[in-house]
Amino acid sequence: MRNFLLPRLVQAVLVAVVVGALCFVLMRVLPGDAAMRIAAGRYGPDARIAEAAEKVRLELGLDRPMAAQFLEWLGDLLRLDLGHSLVTGSPVVHELQVQLGASVWLAASALALSVLIGPVVGVFAGLKPGSAIDRLGLAGAVIFRAIPPFVLGLVLMLIFSKQLGWLPPAGFGSPREILLPALTLALGLAAMSSRITRNSVAAVVKAPYFAFARYKGLQESVVVRRHGLRNAAIPIVSYIGLQAVYLVEGVVVVESLFAYPGIGHALVHAVVERDIPMVQGTALVMGLMFVVIAAIVDLLTHWLDPRVRRTA
Repeated sequence: MRNFLLPRLVQAVLVAVVVGALCFVLMRVLPGDAAMRIAAGRYGPDARIAEAAEKVRLELGLDRPMAAQFLEWLGDLLRLDLGHSLVTGSPVVHELQVQLGASVWLAASALALSVLIGPVVGVFAGLKPGSAIDRLGLAGAVIFRAIPPFVLGLVLMLIFSKQLGWLPPAGFGSPREILLPALTLALGLAAMSSRITRNSVAAVVKAPYFAFARYKGLQESVVVRRHGLRNAAIPIVSYIGLQAVYLVEGVVVVESLFAYPGIGHALVHAVVERDIPMVQGTALVMGLMFVVIAAIVDLLTHWLDPRVRRTA
């Protein structure tokens, strides 16, 4: 376990430093005056905006050398202090808890729905390649993967909200309000995971150990559960783990479409308003999430595949 945890800890530290440094530099080389943008966000654009911008520059220390500002940020990071939002004045940790928490719930719901749809269709298609369910699964995967999320979201909104009246078209706070945006994300994910599952299961079905299990006279359900699903699950777990990170990062359009107060929508506003601590904190948390999810995927792979345990 120590050999497993130590590299992940080093990886997390490197991710924190690299992501923080990149965000720090990129936010400062953007065209325009950061103090002017922050002053406009706080007080609104008016005739005295230049005077307000100068006060903001002195208050936040934006007139100091870039190296001094970066070293100060690193020192705060070592004390686990991500600072305060330059626009709202609230602690960045508090803002992240609210906005990132909402996005994580949305991503987790979408991932759960995609797992209920994609792998199930893929298993049935992989057990009988070339069958009607395999062709239907392929057609569904092509359609749902080709449709952009904002178009799919509008179609679902028209059907389930306007025509049937079953679900609210927007909002936040209850399972009914999260269902439509989660389904919009889940259908695109399920399209890919169904094909990966189909190919993985089809390869396992052709393997000698799977045929031998059938020759032993085991029931088909036992053969599939004991010798098929576990072997086919390894590439599926890796794919779903990567998608979990991309989901949290890539929900900007869906959050905006359904008026969902998540981190994607907040990050866009933070970049526009030059809220540097918010951008750095958000990017840092997302980078660390990637490390944590990659570690979870590695643990699951160790558990599923004994060959990995022997070579570790």
